[in-house]
Amino acid sequence: MRQALWLVAATSAAFLAVHAAFGYRAAIGIGYGAITVMSTLIAATFLWLWWQRTTPLALGMAMSWAGTASVTGWWWAVALAGRPEAITGNGALLPFLSLQIAGAVLHFDVMQTSMGLRRRLFVLPVFAAFAAGAAAAAFTKS
Repeated sequence: MRQALWLVAATSAAFLAVHAAFGYRAAIGIGYGAITVMSTLIAATFLWLWWQRTTPLALGMAMSWAGTASVTGWWWAVALAGRPEAITGNGALLPFLSLQIAGAVLHFDVMQTSMGLRRRLFVLPVFAAFAAGAAAAAFTKS
């Protein structure tokens, strides 16, 4: 746990230093670029693990990380392009977000089975997450 906390602290310090020296655009560009590449590699690894039938969680992990790579890659492109309206307001991002959400739902299904809970109970946190997102959208709508 200490290693994880130190990693978060060191990464945060590095991003803040880049932000102070080169500005927000440089820091966010580095961050989105790094997580896009790492997410793609992690997704490929989990897809391979699923293909090898090593764990039932692998497909959910592959989908979640592929979705993360797609969404962060999208926002990386937005940041690099200077936030053009053609990208920021484009609904083409939504299928990538759906990939990420489908992976998360598969995670909840596997976790519920691992904890010995009743079938279909995993949909409760999924519904709660969508309700929280809808509530936030409703309160922020102008």
